[in-house]
Amino acid sequence: MFGAGGRAYDRALTVFSPEGRLYQVEYALEAVRRGTLAVAVKSNTDVCLAAQIKVPSTLMDADAIDKIFQIDQHIGVAISGLHADSRMLINYARVQAQSFRLTYDEPVRLSMLVKTIADMKQMYTQYGGIRPFGCALFFIGIDAKGTQIYTTSPSGIYRSFKGYAIGSGETTAREYITNNYKPDLTFDELINLALNALKESVEDEITKDTLRLSYVKSEHKQFKICSKDEIGAFLNNLK
Repeated sequence: MFGAGGRAYDRALTVFSPEGRLYQVEYALEAVRRGTLAVAVKSNTDVCLAAQIKVPSTLMDADAIDKIFQIDQHIGVAISGLHADSRMLINYARVQAQSFRLTYDEPVRLSMLVKTIADMKQMYTQYGGIRPFGCALFFIGIDAKGTQIYTTSPSGIYRSFKGYAIGSGETTAREYITNNYKPDLTFDELINLALNALKESVEDEITKDTLRLSYVKSEHKQFKICSKDEIGAFLNNLK
């Protein structure tokens, strides 16, 4: 094992390299970085989530490609990385959200739900015979604590943000959000910030067919996925 260099330490999930690294977890993180870009931004009252999709073949129906999913009435999530892994975690998150609502007769707090998902991800980084989830989940919602954005990584880390991006082009998108973010953005300004950050960070043209957009507004606290016509209207209003 030692003679083969650092690469030999990626043979088993539970073996640390001499530098204290778990290569299988780092490979999972790389799968996230190579995924299509997703951007989320929140203000004091609203929160939105935009995500790019790529259609690998002209024969594929673009409408069948999902990037953003609803978890509960007030919570949505975008995925980056392996879609099959993400699907399993999304189904688990939905069960947890409904179980909380059934038990306590109130909506689950996003921080609690995200911690549950992150705990499960971390568990898959410390046992032999399994591999880490090769995906990151990008949550938005409005709960008793107000507007929320959370990310979970394959390593089990979870973080809360005011604005963030994950996937291919994330560095450029994060820099754009950092330079243009204000906590008192109006809803239209919020949407424009997210779409412009996405537009500035990807090489392909962003159209209503290659974009998924969702939001939660404080006035109704309902997660909404936009139709193509709504996305087209928002793109036409970009400044």
